[in-house]
Amino acid sequence: MGLYEDWCDHGGEQKGRKRYLLLTEKEDGRDAVLEGLGRTVRSHYDRLERIADDVDQLGFGDAAAILRERLPTKPRSRAGDLGEILASELAEEMLEFRVPIRRMRFKDGREVPLRGDDFIGVNFCEDDDGLWLLKGESKSRKTLNKTTITEARAALNGDHGRCTPISLLFVADQLMNSADVHDQKLGRLIRTEVGRKTLAKERIDHALFTLSSNGPIAALQADYEATDKGRHHTVINLHVEDYSDFLDLIYEEAGDLGNG
Repeated sequence: MGLYEDWCDHGGEQKGRKRYLLLTEKEDGRDAVLEGLGRTVRSHYDRLERIADDVDQLGFGDAAAILRERLPTKPRSRAGDLGEILASELAEEMLEFRVPIRRMRFKDGREVPLRGDDFIGVNFCEDDDGLWLLKGESKSRKTLNKTTITEARAALNGDHGRCTPISLLFVADQLMNSADVHDQKLGRLIRTEVGRKTLAKERIDHALFTLSSNGPIAALQADYEATDKGRHHTVINLHVEDYSDFLDLIYEEAGDLGNG
């Protein structure tokens, strides 16, 4: 079972190409996934094998000290990062997209927000060179409001609804630097898309992911209803009642490597 399958109950609705996904924590869901969720968050900031190598070379305490230099400490930074991380994991588990690049590994300051599209998903079938992209925006707020949703939708609609070129190039460059020939081919295909912009509208999905303590609000439902019919849209709310405590708990778990 996946992270969200073990953690959350699912609700919402689907109308044609549009899906409204409401997630609430199961009674014992958080306890069931806490250790795995901490490891998942950790993996977005550094490769797990590198962390394991740090443990082998330096011991648990010093390895944890290295890891914590990457993890944000301020509530706003944690909120933004965790929203993107959870959105990326959801895209892979529930939307059938691969999010090939873990953006947090490339931050030049642990409290500094990254620019560009919050998450980009890729679906690719080698049989027909079929590229399908997911453009995603993530908003993490203790109290979700209409203004935040409006900002997110404006970002999704920017660049005529296409993934921003600089964000696509970042993904493509990392893929082309990979030793995996399939990743290299995918990176080349994405660079070609940046140059030619030939991918049809219906092959660029949109996802709006929200994490909040006040649950789904009327403005989120209205955003879902108003999305155009020319592409697939997913609008998501993950409701976490003790939002601030949740942020602290997850980053405490992510930074704890134990003692062997």
